[in-house]
Amino acid sequence: MADNDEDSAMPRDAKIVKSLLKSMGVEDYEPCVIHKFLELWYRYVVDILTDAQVYSEHASKSAIDCDDVKLAIQSKVNFTFSQPPPREVLLELAQNRNKIPLPKSIAGPGLPLPPDQDTLISPNYQLALPNNKRPAEPMEETEDEEPANPNPSQEEKTDMMMQQNPHQRVSFPLPKRQRIDSPSTT
Repeated sequence: MADNDEDSAMPRDAKIVKSLLKSMGVEDYEPCVIHKFLELWYRYVVDILTDAQVYSEHASKSAIDCDDVKLAIQSKVNFTFSQPPPREVLLELAQNRNKIPLPKSIAGPGLPLPPDQDTLISPNYQLALPNNKRPAEPMEETEDEEPANPNPSQEEKTDMMMQQNPHQRVSFPLPKRQRIDSPSTT
């Protein structure tokens, strides 16, 4: 009897949705399912009628007629739902694609890994390798030699550093990062 009281208090559209669910064999569902179907139903009808009104105005009609509604439904169906290609077409495409053999795998079993230089675990630091040569004894300048340049270039600086330092430097380039300054609050 409580079920009949609920049905009498239900709007007509909700009763229709409930009877549709029952006719499809759906007996157990949450009460919010009816509300969701009603929302979907109302939204669809509003979209169709809005499109029909646009078509009617474009045709300079004073009111929406059946042809406008049919055109709106057809455009909605064509825009929203797309038919998959026929099974024969899909089979033909699959056969054509499967004629091309897959490339031979040159890697061994397991996952192929990128080269070491492209990984995050590659070395990104500098090493100081000892130079087996002993540094040459400083030679005294003679009068024929040119005096030391007070403003040496970068190459000359590195050459002088290499002569003074018994270790050979090896470096790996690091990518430059953009610095993001945080805005100051005043």
